[in-house]
Amino acid sequence: MAGTSSPEAGEAAPDFEKTDQEGNTHRLSDYRGQWVVLYFYPKDNTPGCTREACAFRDRRAELEKRGAKVLGVSPDSAKSHARFAEKQGLSFPLLADPEKEVLDAYGVWREKTSFGKTSLGVVRTTFLIDPDGNIAHVWDKVKVDGHDETVLTKLDELA
Repeated sequence: MAGTSSPEAGEAAPDFEKTDQEGNTHRLSDYRGQWVVLYFYPKDNTPGCTREACAFRDRRAELEKRGAKVLGVSPDSAKSHARFAEKQGLSFPLLADPEKEVLDAYGVWREKTSFGKTSLGVVRTTFLIDPDGNIAHVWDKVKVDGHDETVLTKLDELA
């Protein structure tokens, strides 16, 4: 199903139900009334993904002060997420999506070209979802460094 287009700002965020690294079930609809920073990343314990996760970890208090919760999603297993979270001290949910259901629903499982080779994979993308469950902003093809600050700035503009 790769190639599905991403939902855009102003559209309802697709709901989902997935398990995190601790075995807890999360539904996007459970977060109504709060802002959600829903970020998609390619793989646990890789350099860029580790920097991104640690940046959100380090900004968690600032994000929560603005009423926002962070949810990370990748195609890795809950077991892989548990090792990653423990190693990096991550205290927010990392949702396992090996079936790529949420990745497809958000249009982030797409063709990518790296070093001249084309393959399917996660395009690093962040969705800011408002308290009503609508997409307030989308960052596509995210550059990791400084992204946490960009998200905080956008939250300050919109919240």
